[in-house]
Amino acid sequence: MRFRKPTVEPLEINLTPMIDCLLFLIVFLLLATSFNKFSRLNIILPEAAGVSVNTDSNKIEVAIQEDGSYMVNGVALVSQNETELVSLINKETQGDRERLFVIAADANASHQSVVKVMDIAGKLGFLNLNISTVMPAQQASAN
Repeated sequence: MRFRKPTVEPLEINLTPMIDCLLFLIVFLLLATSFNKFSRLNIILPEAAGVSVNTDSNKIEVAIQEDGSYMVNGVALVSQNETELVSLINKETQGDRERLFVIAADANASHQSVVKVMDIAGKLGFLNLNISTVMPAQQASAN
């Protein structure tokens, strides 16, 4: 008697159902997830045209010059040290964090200098932060 050798069928794993399930899970997670934007800053920037000049004497004004030197309410800092800037701001405000904090930066001042002052104002807890601007020359001469 002759026996035939059993034929062995090659083993195949069908991945299609598994891929379908994974795609459904990914779509479900994307639809069910809410993305929070905690890193965004809610800053309302003033418009330069038509802004009235605020002559409030109860404000702290930090001027940033083109070379990166600072002035706090007209008092120039000896060095560009951050600790000296913080101590002079504390001296001028005497702990009053409700005052208007105005940053008046030269147009050619570095962005890093402005960000440093904004960071210091945030660390000290100032709530009213404004950036000083001027009216464009064309609109100023028309008024």
